[in-house]
Amino acid sequence: MDVNNIAGVATTIADTNTREAIAVTVQRRAMDIQASSASALLAALPPVTKPNLPAHLGQNIDTSA
Repeated sequence: MDVNNIAGVATTIADTNTREAIAVTVQRRAMDIQASSASALLAALPPVTKPNLPAHLGQNIDTSA
């Protein structure tokens, strides 16, 4: 094997590793942005209120219907 070929292969491997590292970093940042956006949306939801029902309603499930 020629020395130039070995150098070329080493350079290709290094470039590939760099590209993969950049892709992983970009993906992580995108996921962080999505997580913060989802948290903001959940925080913006109004609180859940209990329905104003009589005490006997909403306590049982009719499984024969």
